[in-house]
Amino acid sequence: MAKLSEVVAFLDKELKTGQLTDYPGAENGLQLENNGEVTQVTTAVDASLVTIEAAVEQGADLLIVHHGLFWQGVRKFRGAYYDKLKTAIRGNLAIYSSHLPLDIHPEWGNNHLLAEEIGLDIKDTFLPWKGMELGVQGEWSGSWADLEAGIVKAVGPVLASTRAQEEVGRLGIVTGGAGSEVEKVREAGIDTFLTGEGPHWSFPLAEELGLSVIHAGHYATETFGVRKLGEILRNKFSLQDSFLSFPTGL
Repeated sequence: MAKLSEVVAFLDKELKTGQLTDYPGAENGLQLENNGEVTQVTTAVDASLVTIEAAVEQGADLLIVHHGLFWQGVRKFRGAYYDKLKTAIRGNLAIYSSHLPLDIHPEWGNNHLLAEEIGLDIKDTFLPWKGMELGVQGEWSGSWADLEAGIVKAVGPVLASTRAQEEVGRLGIVTGGAGSEVEKVREAGIDTFLTGEGPHWSFPLAEELGLSVIHAGHYATETFGVRKLGEILRNKFSLQDSFLSFPTGL
């Protein structure tokens, strides 16, 4: 058993939770308290009703997610939103969320871990935003077939892709929904861009820019960080841990 305050302090420090800017609604850090104790941590990508129900059913008292309770902004405590809070509070489930701090973490982050999974040797970061760089990059040494095989092994089938060049070249990775940033990505010298999803217009624009793009799924590219946090907390605090898989297909 561990104190919730100690677990939160550790996560806040290691993830630099209070130091990094994020999108409105992220509200990184502890979003909901419990009775102050943790014996079992469960991780998931989204703080959805089905995820919270499953976490409570498993007996977890801490749920760590990438997309938290306030992702859609301020909501009245009605309907499904009320049910989420009621289920968590009755189940003594604390909820901790980490978005960009977990995306960009140099060891536990989604970008870093996905690069590791597919065999990319990271050489630098790119895509600056409010004092941080959102992506990782490196020169791809293999073929297109090698890259595609690595992605499928790491996250499953690719949702969509467009190949603008014969070689992969310099590969940039930003997990999640960064497809709308194709102009900035190309300006950074990236030849092939691996992300989760993006708007329709970004594909023809990428082709015009000479940028190859691979959409491997918003959900699928962002399971790595929360899984890693579960492992870290298990080892540091001797907690049970598990991962709840509820893929969205996007």
